[in-house]
Amino acid sequence: MLIVWLVIASILSIRCIRATTTISIPITTQDIIAGDVFFEIISPQDLEYTYRLRPAKDFGVTFSEKFEGVPLVLTDPPGACQKLRNTRDLHGSIALMDRGECSFLSKTLQAEMAGAVGAIITEYNPNSPEFDHYIEMIHDNSNRDASIPAGFLLGKNGVIIRSTLQRLKRVHALINIPVNLTFTPPSKINHPPWLGW
Repeated sequence: MLIVWLVIASILSIRCIRATTTISIPITTQDIIAGDVFFEIISPQDLEYTYRLRPAKDFGVTFSEKFEGVPLVLTDPPGACQKLRNTRDLHGSIALMDRGECSFLSKTLQAEMAGAVGAIITEYNPNSPEFDHYIEMIHDNSNRDASIPAGFLLGKNGVIIRSTLQRLKRVHALINIPVNLTFTPPSKINHPPWLGW
């Protein structure tokens, strides 16, 4: 009976608090991170921001090993559904590839076979309904698995990274991944200005 009374009293006190006060809870960096991975581009200067990735849900490994100054290389072909032609550039790099045509796992395996240490997949089609959203990259239910990490990058970030590298005639950008933002206030995160977060 005492427990029932305590529950009723706590419900009534919560209702009173809601009716008389507004509780403002600040958004923390942990709320923003929510299992995602961040990386920063350190070169070229036009792209020097912090970017957010949604890690693959159930294939590959986690982004637990820290890579500093590792090249981020556009795959050739961009869709990465067949053997990659730029294996020399991809060896020891993070591969940046386009979504579509084959599974996320297939793309990651193509990057791994080319010697990449990680894979980032993004939506390059601005007309796609997923262009402004994170996609959960799931296993394709085959008997394969990757031994490198993979993550999904927002389409707008992917388009700007690709177009900037092409405009500057650069083979790659240099990145640090993952970046620990646990103790960085959200207002201090150097996010790309073309995003509104």
